[in-house]
Amino acid sequence: MAVLYPVIGQWFRRPGGTQFEVVAIDEESGTVEIQQFDGTIDELDMEAWPEMLLTEISAPEDWSGSVDMDPVDFVAKNGRDIPSGFHDPLAFLDKL
Repeated sequence: MAVLYPVIGQWFRRPGGTQFEVVAIDEESGTVEIQQFDGTIDELDMEAWPEMLLTEISAPEDWSGSVDMDPVDFVAKNGRDIPSGFHDPLAFLDKL
């Protein structure tokens, strides 16, 4: 079995079935920050990483597990499917 290294944005599964995504790597402190599917943020020691028996997986299709939004939050007040401004990622940039 090959040793899997943490890569930001990659999803892994622990032997117990818990899924998580690597969200940050701090090489100075030797830690890996992960976000579990339910949204919980945790920090792991880089030295313990190879011993964790992880399986690399694809990102879950239902990514909303970590967002903690109710279905009513996905509908705009004016009845459209997407709330105003959420369809255009550039709408959140500062304008000069």
